[in-house]
Amino acid sequence: MVSRATSEQGGAALMAEFDEELGRLTVKVVYYGPAQSGKTTNLMQLHDLAGPELKGEIMTLETQNDRTLFFDLLPVGLRAPSGLLVKLRLFTVPGQVAHDGTRKAILSRADAVVFVADSRRNQTTNNAESFDNLAANAARVGLDFATLPLVIQFNKRDLPDIDSEAVIREQWREAPWPLTFASAIGGEGVRETFAALLGQLYPALDAQFALDAQHGLSAEAFVAGLCDGDVALRAGG
Repeated sequence: MVSRATSEQGGAALMAEFDEELGRLTVKVVYYGPAQSGKTTNLMQLHDLAGPELKGEIMTLETQNDRTLFFDLLPVGLRAPSGLLVKLRLFTVPGQVAHDGTRKAILSRADAVVFVADSRRNQTTNNAESFDNLAANAARVGLDFATLPLVIQFNKRDLPDIDSEAVIREQWREAPWPLTFASAIGGEGVRETFAALLGQLYPALDAQFALDAQHGLSAEAFVAGLCDGDVALRAGG
C-alpha cells in the first residue's frame, strides 16, 4: 500500500510517499533558481559523483529557449539496516519566467529545495525575483515555506565580477537557511550543498518514520550513504 505521510517537525510538513508493502520511502527534492544559474549542472555533477549503486538514469529535456524545459529526474536511494529503501527523486525546474506553470507543477509535493543562485553582481535582481517566485509558488502549491527544508547555493564562483562570500553572507544575514558556495561546472561545492540539504531534511523524516530508532539509520549514515555510498545502498524502482 502506498500512502502519503505528513511529518510535523518544528512545523515542517513533508509529503513523502511510503510504500509499506515494498518497504520504500520516496522523497522529492527540487533544485530551483533563475535561468542558467546551474541547476542542471548540479544534478549532472551529482550523477557523476554518485556510485553505480546509488544512481538511476538522468533525463534531460532541452530546447532553444531553456536548457531544462521540463525537469531532470535523478533517482537515488539507500538501503537502511532494517531493509527500508529510502529513495530520493531529484528534479530541476525551468528558470525562465514563461515556464512558471511548469515550475509550480514540479515544486508541488516537494519535501526539500535547493535554491541555486548566480553569484555574479549583475544577477542580483534575477536571484531575488526567482527566490520571491519560489516563496510564492510554495504557498500556491500548499508548502509551508517557513519550515520547508531549504539550502541556498551561490553558484558560479569561478566567474569574474562576482560578489564576495562576505558580501553575500551580509546580504543574507537574517535568513535562517544554510548558505553554500559552488562552482558546479567543476564540481566544487555540489556535494557540500547536497549534504547540507540532507542534513536539513533528516530530522523531519526521522520524526515521522523513526529512521534511527526503527531502521537503524542515523543522520550521519543518511547523509554519508546518499553522498558517498558508505552504507548498504541500492537504487531501486
